[in-house]
Amino acid sequence: MSAVPAMPAVAQCRHCGARMEGDDPYCCAGCAMAAEIIAGAGVDLVDLESRRLAFAPRPGEAAGNLSQVEVTSLPNGLLACALRIDGLQCASCTFVAERVIAATPGVSEAIVSYGTGRARVVFDPTKTSVEAIGARVAAVGYKPVPVTSSVDAVDRELLVRLGIAAFCSSNIMLSSAAVYAGWFDGMELGFAALLHWTSLVLATPVALFSAEPFVGGAIRSLKHRVLGMDVPIALGVVVMYVHGVWATLHHEASYLDSLAMLVTLLLIGRVLEARGRRHAREAAEALADALPRHARRVSGSTVVTVPVEDLRVDDRVEVGLGEEVPADGIVEWGRASVRMALVTGESEPILVLPGDRVVAGAMVAEGTVRVRAEATGGSRLIDRMAEELRAAADRPAARTPIDTIAPWFVGATLLAALATFFGHLAFGGLAAAIPPTVAVLVVACPCALALAQPLAIASGLGAAARRGLLVRSGDALLALADIDVVALDKTGTVTLGVPRVTTATDEVVRLASGLARHSVHPVSRAIVEEAARRGLPLAEGNDVVEVPGTGLTGVVDRRALALRRGLTGVAIVEGDLLVGEIALADAPRPDAASAVAALTGLGMRVEILSGDRLDAVARVAEATGVASSQGAVGPEAKAAIIRGWQANGARVLFVGDGLNDGLALAAADVGIAMATGARSSLLAADGLVSTEAIGPLVAGLRAAAFTRRAIRSNIVRSLMYNICAVTAAAFGFVNPLVAAILMPLSSTLVVLGATSIERRMRAK
Repeated sequence: MSAVPAMPAVAQCRHCGARMEGDDPYCCAGCAMAAEIIAGAGVDLVDLESRRLAFAPRPGEAAGNLSQVEVTSLPNGLLACALRIDGLQCASCTFVAERVIAATPGVSEAIVSYGTGRARVVFDPTKTSVEAIGARVAAVGYKPVPVTSSVDAVDRELLVRLGIAAFCSSNIMLSSAAVYAGWFDGMELGFAALLHWTSLVLATPVALFSAEPFVGGAIRSLKHRVLGMDVPIALGVVVMYVHGVWATLHHEASYLDSLAMLVTLLLIGRVLEARGRRHAREAAEALADALPRHARRVSGSTVVTVPVEDLRVDDRVEVGLGEEVPADGIVEWGRASVRMALVTGESEPILVLPGDRVVAGAMVAEGTVRVRAEATGGSRLIDRMAEELRAAADRPAARTPIDTIAPWFVGATLLAALATFFGHLAFGGLAAAIPPTVAVLVVACPCALALAQPLAIASGLGAAARRGLLVRSGDALLALADIDVVALDKTGTVTLGVPRVTTATDEVVRLASGLARHSVHPVSRAIVEEAARRGLPLAEGNDVVEVPGTGLTGVVDRRALALRRGLTGVAIVEGDLLVGEIALADAPRPDAASAVAALTGLGMRVEILSGDRLDAVARVAEATGVASSQGAVGPEAKAAIIRGWQANGARVLFVGDGLNDGLALAAADVGIAMATGARSSLLAADGLVSTEAIGPLVAGLRAAAFTRRAIRSNIVRSLMYNICAVTAAAFGFVNPLVAAILMPLSSTLVVLGATSIERRMRAK
């Protein structure tokens, strides 16, 4: 009797724990490479994942003077430059700074972006200079600096002001509550005086430090004849503080509790408004980080490593496995599989041969090539993309309804105060005129009006976030309410973004895994992952050879097998005999069809824009119910298509995930990235989908619509409150106790309006 062959030993991969046949320490080439890198670097495995996902550390740069600002010469003899302006607290500040720059003699164009804090200026060098423009900006209280400087100090300062205001206001409210209680039960004069002085001491840092952004903004606005929301806020703060000092000296009740609460609530609104504002400018720098810092330039019979800045057109560079192409150019020698996600958005490598074009940032997955540079420095495709991202980030912020109402509100408040003063002066004298006039100015402080938009936006952002869509700013959320065209990238957005095995027998998957485990190709990884999902031990493969663009050969179960490309995936063959086929596909996300149907139901036109092949794009569009699709579209073409739609009046939402989507994300009215996408796409986007689905887009659009309605309702409530409260104050029915009740009441009305967003989302 012949002996029964022994079953292959089953072991576990030392890196990932996958089951496999044979005695190899690792299941695949990817695990072997990862383990080698980790061991060589001495990385703590507990900290590895957080390190991998974190931003790469960058050395800080000291803020330079304005002589370091780069200027560009224009054909008409003018110069253009970019500055960053620190100290912009709101859209009104942006408007003031822009007007100051535009009014400078010699400046022909000025655009200030609230989102990035950058100013783009075109000027005549014979009439002015960068230093003179900076001096004009600095004269009104802002700080112009080169765009490369650190920018975190302003946001930290705002949080410090809020912390002081919150601490002081909570203690002032306790003191005031004791004083008001003493009105009914009686309180000795000494104790009342102590509480009044305590309130004044606590209110002083609030008025002089925490309220400085509003007072400073009001002064700048008035100097340039702009009536923004800071003007009535500052007027109320000054009136309440001066009255508080007088009242404390004369043992009278004051409005200091209202002052502290007003400043605290408004600073909360400012902090909410400022969240995420400064991320947009990082997109261009992150895109540039996709490029290598050095290149291997061929010099005669030697290869010299040089900085990429030293490359010139027609230089020859060699690029090997794992390296990134440093310049746009033509392949002159060699063959390699190159990941061209930067251009096509497809993660699967493509074979490049002599005569084929490659772009900077493309990574060689297999093989080695020699490339003749055709575009270096600022003329590379990735540099042009970065410049367009910067330009898109510098778009000026749209004026809000609050900005429109503010001048009228200020005028009406001042007229009401004057009418109250002269009315009471005529009938009761000066002593009778001052209290109701102060009361009018206090109760008309636009706390509710100023919070109408930030609180509604905060509620809308929270409602969208709880459903998987993280929107970076209130402006982006409100822009979602106007969208009528939704453009979707295919790979990684509508689809899962990686090949998956759709059809194959267990035995074919097991045999193929013996070869695939030795490759890091996406198709090979898909086969290994499928074997793991089915619980199949990876077969042991020997003498495995990978030929770029062709496939794998080796010995599995003592059989000489080869893994080759097939019509719908890969085929495993033994000589000329077909052993079996494995069908692969980049499958649509499970909720893609329902999400597209929901978007269409909201009245949106849905399209797919992809760099993939036309037939592949058409298949996904048909499977998900998208009526219109365009394939083989490069990054610049995507942005051009979106701008064409916008020129015809459309408001466009673009959703993508790859390096190649950065331009389209920036060009769209709102750009949303998938959380699993390239970092530059995340930074260029106005928000991201945090789940493995696209259904959150529908929730985000609904939340935006409800937020817009809530803002309008809040504005109406605020105006109605002000009309009623000012009328009562003008007739002498408001004292500090009534004001202390009315102030939180008005804010409560706004809060209730904001919380209605979540109720409406749940009702749908």
